[in-house]
This record gives sequence, C-alpha cells and structure tokens, in this order.
Amino acid sequence: MLSLHSDIAVAESEIHFFDWENQYGKGLPWYLSQMPFSYSHQLTVEKTPAYFTSTHVPERIYNMNSTIKILLILRDPIERVLSDYTQVYYNHLQKNKTYPPVESLLLRNGELNIDYKAINRSLYNSYMENWLKYFPLHNIHIVDGDYLIKDPFPEIQKVERFLNLSPQINASNFYFNKTKGFYCLRDSGRERCLHESKGRAHPHISSVLLGKLRDYFYEPNKKFFELVGRTFDWM
Repeated sequence: MLSLHSDIAVAESEIHFFDWENQYGKGLPWYLSQMPFSYSHQLTVEKTPAYFTSTHVPERIYNMNSTIKILLILRDPIERVLSDYTQVYYNHLQKNKTYPPVESLLLRNGELNIDYKAINRSLYNSYMENWLKYFPLHNIHIVDGDYLIKDPFPEIQKVERFLNLSPQINASNFYFNKTKGFYCLRDSGRERCLHESKGRAHPHISSVLLGKLRDYFYEPNKKFFELVGRTFDWM
C-alpha cells in the first residue's frame, strides 16, 4: 500500500537481515545492496514480519539507526493464531500433505496448548517490552491490522502522518474485491491485490476453545495496552 506514495521506495521481498544469522553476517553493505534505488527525498521501506518476535533484532536495528521509524501491524491475537494455522494448513495442502485439525493442535488434554508456536508469537506484550528497551514509543507506529482489513484508507492516512509524508494516497486507490473478500489497490489504472494466500477463511473453532483463548490472552493484552498507551478491540 505504501508503494502508492511517490516518496516511498519499497524493497520487493523480505530481507531477513536482522533475524537470520547467515544474512546478518554478510554485513551492512550487503543489506544496503538489497534495498531499491531511491532518491534523497524518498524513504526506503523493507518488510520482514519476523523482526518483531526475534530477540536480537531491536538492538541490531538500533545499532544501525537509532532514529529509524518502525511500522508494526498487529491483529487480534486470536485471529492471528487462526491465521497462522490457516497459512500452514494450506501450505501442506499445496504439497499434498495432511495437517491436523486446528483444535487438535490448540488443545491438549482439554486444556490450551500454550506451547503451540502461534500462541507464543501472539503474546505481543513480551516482544514490545524488548523493543521499548531500545526505541521510544514515538518511533513506533502500530497499525491496527483488523481495521486495515476492514477499511484500509484511514489506517494508511495515519501512516502517512507518522512518516511525515504529504497526503498522496486516496480512498480511490482502494476497492473491495468481492471474489477475494478484501481490499485491493488501484493506481493509474493498474490494479493489484495481495497474494492469494491472503483473505482465506479461518477455521471454525468451538465456543469452549474460543473462551480458553480469550482467557489466556486477557492479561497479556491488558499489559500490551498499558505499554503502548492505547487499546484495541481484542478483549
């Protein structure tokens, strides 16, 4: 979406420089070589979601540029858990492999399986505490991922303001694709949609499991809200 703005240059793929040891070992010159060409008035953006949950990443980024601006897209943790499962499920399906039902992974002997990786990665408060050791909160803008899906334009306007960009992206740049079930982009007559892996229906879970997930995430969500000084519709 940010690539719609003329003052933004976006790296085409996830670089994984700060979280993969073999990439980080190549040094900063290699990292810079992965960036797109940009003019002096442009901001360069790269997206690697794994940075948020990687222990060493905040310090490594801080050592490169302590004034960098960070965008963090977060969804309701429960939705994120189900989204993670859906992604892995379809990855297996495409390889003609079977994958267990969601409830068999999320429940163990009738209790929530808190060792399930997607659950741990949805404990945003613990990761945010690590980031705030290095960066002040005003350097980090949290994009509400749930609202970004429902109505992307207002969220992108907030990002433009955070990055001190001129307001260039318009509501007309977005249109709802009924077939895919989410918003796509329109720019100078060219239309683009997110990857086909996006927008897939999440599996249905029982009210019992949903209740256990809500109970589990209640306190971590509360702590996260206190850390960032704002609330989200996750409780």
